[in-house]
Amino acid sequence: MDNRVSLKDIARKVGVSTALVSYVLNGLEKEKRVGDKVVIQIREAARELNYQPNQIARSLRRGSTKTIGLIVFDISNPFSAQITRVIEDEAVKNGFTVIFGSSDENRIKSGALIDTFLYRQVDGFIIAPVEGTESQIAALIKKGIPVVLIDRYFPQLNVSHVILDNFQATFDATNHLVKHGYKQIKMVAWLTSSTHMQERVRGYLEAMKLNNLEEEIDVVEVPLGPSKAENEGFIEMKLKEMPSLDALLFATNSLTLAGMYCINRLGIKVPQELGIVGFDGSEAFDFFYAPLSYVEQPLHVIGTKATSILIGLINGEKEIKHQVVKPILNVRSSS
Repeated sequence: MDNRVSLKDIARKVGVSTALVSYVLNGLEKEKRVGDKVVIQIREAARELNYQPNQIARSLRRGSTKTIGLIVFDISNPFSAQITRVIEDEAVKNGFTVIFGSSDENRIKSGALIDTFLYRQVDGFIIAPVEGTESQIAALIKKGIPVVLIDRYFPQLNVSHVILDNFQATFDATNHLVKHGYKQIKMVAWLTSSTHMQERVRGYLEAMKLNNLEEEIDVVEVPLGPSKAENEGFIEMKLKEMPSLDALLFATNSLTLAGMYCINRLGIKVPQELGIVGFDGSEAFDFFYAPLSYVEQPLHVIGTKATSILIGLINGEKEIKHQVVKPILNVRSSS
């Protein structure tokens, strides 16, 4: 037996029509010119009777579930965890719920998450896309589903995105190292064709060329996918192979942490023997004996802008927006 309170129960208690109750509980009282006194009576009756609206039925009527699907690359990564919280908080302020999942940089898992969220009838997506998932994003666009990309994007797709100025981030970091006397500056990046990583590498290359340090250019490209231990082993092997080195620029948070483990094991002193600039923030950066300089992504700005753009698209806006956020270089004792 279904004992759920219905609109009819509320109408009976207040002494009004079911239609009038529906107007009030769906926020249409002003449009339907319902008197303030009646509105208060209906809302009080709903609370007293513990009325719980059927959200699925309501969403089918409205064509909206007030739900956003968020896909990040790894929820355990500080970048993903922090931006998820920003997006969730901003969504809640606007009456939306966020459901999220991690792609783990896996194209198949990304596709499965998209399918799951579509089944859950999300109103739109915020996605940090995996390399090789252009077709997944294109399929969403073709279906008319609102999408905003963060962190990475696909230049060939006409889709809204909010990203860091990745070129400027590493360009500024490299120039900082040069100004502080470092010349033999090497970069550690992921081996990927993703736009954000390519732009970070390009920023380093351009800064080195402008400072007439072409001969010192060296980018250590770490393959995606191996375990943390394998990443550290690969970086350590490359460090040992470098004939000359006085500074390292890391392209991501996880690469920074892996590199610091290697530097510790090798007994290299920072900054006396090696200058360091990392990427993204981490509590571990603070606890290292020489607190690390790092490029900060303004995650609150990125998450807030992405959520705002998506909600606009959900509400019928048509304009595709490309937002580029300026990086912040936090200089500390490691450089």
